[in-house]
Amino acid sequence: IAFSQFMKMTFYGQFVAGEDHEAIRPLIQKNRAFGVGSVLDYSVEEDISQEDSEHEEFLTCSDRMEEKYGAHKQFEDCAGGVTGARTYFDADEAKCDQHMETFIKCIKASGGSSMDGFSAIKMTALGRPQFLLKFSEILVKWQRFFTFLASQQGKDGLEALEQRLELRQLQDFLTKLGARGDFHGWFASRNQETSGCIDMLDWRSLIDGRTKTSDLLVVPNVKQGELEPLLLRFTEEEEKQLARVLQRMDILAKHALENGVRLMVDAEQTYFQPAISRLTLEMQRIYNRETPVIFNTYQCYLKEAYDNVTVDVEQSRREGWHFAAKLVRGAYMYQERERAAERGYEDPINPDYESTNRMYHRCLDHVLDEIALNRKANVMVASHNEDTVKHTLQRMNELGLSPTDNKVFFGQLLGMCDQISFPLGQAGFPVYKYVPYGPVDEVMPYLSRRAQENRGFMKGAQKERELLWKELKRRLASGELLHRPVY
Repeated sequence: IAFSQFMKMTFYGQFVAGEDHEAIRPLIQKNRAFGVGSVLDYSVEEDISQEDSEHEEFLTCSDRMEEKYGAHKQFEDCAGGVTGARTYFDADEAKCDQHMETFIKCIKASGGSSMDGFSAIKMTALGRPQFLLKFSEILVKWQRFFTFLASQQGKDGLEALEQRLELRQLQDFLTKLGARGDFHGWFASRNQETSGCIDMLDWRSLIDGRTKTSDLLVVPNVKQGELEPLLLRFTEEEEKQLARVLQRMDILAKHALENGVRLMVDAEQTYFQPAISRLTLEMQRIYNRETPVIFNTYQCYLKEAYDNVTVDVEQSRREGWHFAAKLVRGAYMYQERERAAERGYEDPINPDYESTNRMYHRCLDHVLDEIALNRKANVMVASHNEDTVKHTLQRMNELGLSPTDNKVFFGQLLGMCDQISFPLGQAGFPVYKYVPYGPVDEVMPYLSRRAQENRGFMKGAQKERELLWKELKRRLASGELLHRPVY
């Protein structure tokens, strides 16, 4: 109890709105009076512990040509060096359902507070982390196998969407390795407009038919000296887990539609993220046909961020649904860097803050250009960086994008950078505070990340103090010490 009270007086009180959806209502209404909306976030997240990993075999193909395209050490022994202590086993499926019910309450609270709200959800609260880990490993291996095959056709160094595999060459290469299937004929029968080539999006689509292609799509096992399927079939239980996660997502999406709320799927650690993004995209293909209901999150501190954004934008364009993204710099940098160093794999994070800024602006510019070209794209600029906000406003002006279009949103965390959020809101721009809530003990991982991030926020805090002091002196001089908005 004493610890909870201490947290509520310090970190919790600064960055978390309250313990449940009723407790946070006054804060939502107060922000709305200043033109600032809310992204409600029940900040529960799960990870994998060492103890859990000893009971679960979730790595099935970690030794296949790792030096060239494998998911390798990033997915090995994923329990060690990871924060958190809980995960789901079969008996804990009920816990996933409980989290889903909590998210439903969050959606209803968001819909009740405004007609244009957001509600954040975390995929690791809706499914077992071990399953997300295995699914991510399969997806990463599949993508890296494409990159490896592209290198065999002299396509090294090209942007993701510029890499195209010539099917005849691909068939010849796989045949030389010992593959017996007619890959060219099989793919041509699925897509009559390939012109003899396939790109990353065509390649990704093959995952959908994994149960039919597992005998055809093989890779060399360098340790065994033989070919074996790249896409191993999920077990019956894993297929059930996939179905349950999608079912929970489907229920949440339907509630969001009914309540006029948009869903924001949070990004998480890199060893979960491929599965999270894939599952989110599957829901976007269904629910973003008419309006942008589901937003995916892209972490721009990752070296692969631009490829991820451009490929997904292109897929939305080809399939005719609304691309919707939240762009963040990233919240797991210290954990990811330490993990990469411990496991001996390449750091997935950009080398410095400046390169992350360049990546963020590059991704942002691509989406803004897509909005100007195709009004089906949408983006939330989730940033505390004033230069990024100014850059966005300048680009919106250049492209003729109006705040009333509701295509470009701004977002900041509760407790941070009010000097950005509130002026934007009062100027008529769609701006939102990310409003985390939940019991003290369950939001500790979130608070831990906030504490780490704040190592780099001291300059921002100094500026906020200067602005507060300036405003206090102005109010004292004008006799308007208190400002009470009507709401």
